[in-house]
Amino acid sequence: MLKTVKVRIYPTVQQQELLAQAFGSVRWLWNRFLDLTNQTYKQTGKGLSRYDLQKQLPDLKKEYEWLKNTYSQCLQVVCLNLSRAFINFFERRADYPRFKSKHGKQSLSYPQNVKISGDTISFPKIGEIFAKIHRPIEGAIKTVTITKNQCNQYYASVLFEDGKEIPNPSSEGKT
Repeated sequence: MLKTVKVRIYPTVQQQELLAQAFGSVRWLWNRFLDLTNQTYKQTGKGLSRYDLQKQLPDLKKEYEWLKNTYSQCLQVVCLNLSRAFINFFERRADYPRFKSKHGKQSLSYPQNVKISGDTISFPKIGEIFAKIHRPIEGAIKTVTITKNQCNQYYASVLFEDGKEIPNPSSEGKT
């Protein structure tokens, strides 16, 4: 069964700068691909798939050197999230995807290579960040999403597989 634990993290000043660059790269990529998808749809009547977006990442990294400072898997997750947002829109589960702003909440997802040991969480290209882990995280880590709110507080939401079966629904009892 999948479980999530949200923990407060305390990055150093240098790590905050790296996170700010990563937030900016992910936001810029989302906005660029959303605009590209909108233009492609207006011209051809068809959108772009996740594969079409991910295919453009190597060329963008050559053109914009600062994209190399962000972990490559985080950039690929942007393509996944954007294609998922369009699927949800066309299946009437969500509104049309919007452009992201640098004001307000920022987020960044790491789909792999995150390690938790003691009171630290280790991220690729950022290093170990001190965390207040208040619940046990036992099992295989699936994804870790770092968020920053308007009060400059950083959090990490850890999604992990705990290895337990999903309980069967029961109609017995008073609830």
